[in-house]
Amino acid sequence: MEMTETIVVYGTAWCGGSRRAKRILETNSISYKWIDIDSDRDARDLVEKINNGFRSVPTILFPDGSKLVEPSDEELAKKLGVPPPASFF
Repeated sequence: MEMTETIVVYGTAWCGGSRRAKRILETNSISYKWIDIDSDRDARDLVEKINNGFRSVPTILFPDGSKLVEPSDEELAKKLGVPPPASFF
């Protein structure tokens, strides 16, 4: 697994999960690098390699070498050590 210096979020503008991940990070003032796999072929290839040929987004890489793929809001919040976002339902 590729080690990163910061959190890297691979996603797409049209993916609700990608937008939710960005919102959780931004709401909690956590810096990250956003890479849109629709406009970056190398990033798309990397996401497919990580996910056995699938373009699963968001794929989130962490500096500790771990990753989350299509995490729920609760899974991402737990990994980041922040409160989960309030439910809208």
